[in-house]
Amino acid sequence: MRICIIVLDSVGIGALPDAAEYGDEGTHTLGNIFKHRGKLELPNLYKMGLGNIHDSRLPKVDKPIAAYGRMAELTRAKDTTSGHWEMMGLIMNPPFATFEKFPEEMLKEWLRRAGREEKWLGNCPASGTEIIDNLGEAHVKTGTPIVYTSADSVFQVAAHEEIIPLSELYKLCEIAREMLVGDLFIGRVIARPFIGTPGAFARTENRKDYAVPPTGKTLLDALEEHGKATLGIGKIEDIFCKRGVTNINHTTNNTDGITATIEALENDKDNTLIFTNLVDFDMKYGHRNDPEGYGKALEYFDNQLPKIMAALRKDDLLIITADHGCDPTTSSTDHSREYVPLLAYGDSFIKPVDLGTRASFADIAATIYHVLGYGKWPVGESFI
Repeated sequence: MRICIIVLDSVGIGALPDAAEYGDEGTHTLGNIFKHRGKLELPNLYKMGLGNIHDSRLPKVDKPIAAYGRMAELTRAKDTTSGHWEMMGLIMNPPFATFEKFPEEMLKEWLRRAGREEKWLGNCPASGTEIIDNLGEAHVKTGTPIVYTSADSVFQVAAHEEIIPLSELYKLCEIAREMLVGDLFIGRVIARPFIGTPGAFARTENRKDYAVPPTGKTLLDALEEHGKATLGIGKIEDIFCKRGVTNINHTTNNTDGITATIEALENDKDNTLIFTNLVDFDMKYGHRNDPEGYGKALEYFDNQLPKIMAALRKDDLLIITADHGCDPTTSSTDHSREYVPLLAYGDSFIKPVDLGTRASFADIAATIYHVLGYGKWPVGESFI
């Protein structure tokens, strides 16, 4: 038996009850994209039951072919790391720290350790494209790194590849990662290189994430203990610091991630878990407030879904979900505190039923641990 989890990064399906505490009241990534565009042509996802999920605001079908529902995040956060960790059965309490701006003494020490002048640009919440548009020219003139954050637990460093070479940018991020612990415990440090000239700056695919190892045991660790191999596609290796990830295919966009997933399903004989993150929904469209591009990306995934399903074996389990929301129709460019969809398809053992609202993303870990015959996971409830 194999399990394939595909994370549609940021594809939320409605505000959680506590969303207002995060400034996210009224967010609904899928529903608001549908409303904005007047359509979302997703016949294969609808066939699985996407529109039948409670409050999906999407077209329903009479007889879904998959089990369908939505999941709430138990961890009090809305970031990529905590979302993926919770899927793998690890609830963070307390969650990672977040900042409006980082302490100046910390930034000075950071730059001292890097042997640089104690000057920086930014140190504020911003979208990645906005901040290089606003500060990129000053960065090119001064050679000073751009520091920024968001509502999520991130410390991001942007630099022009011709001004601060990638090797130096990565070193800056490695030093920051070493420092951001304790009261400054940040989920991810991210290198954000860009190229171009003023008015035409563009981020490159040389982004690099510096996460921290999971703070407790995850399903990936447990599978490794049981001698099971796992394949991480996309940024899965970064999110888990490679822990419990036996094999790696670090794709950087949706097209390559989908292709790698299909190839793994068609050719792989050893990996018990194939774990894919499709990043473009979040990185290219959610954070850039682009509902049209987001909708087209969803339609592209839907178009490829029959190939994924055709590659499944009789006893495989396919789970399609997300890690948080990122509603591109709001004024914010940050992640949004939302329910995420849950679609589970497996010909041999799962019925196409309404799974309702699950209390935690950890139900995924509990389900996988259960179906593999290892018993009950410490948190979450199996939906099989």
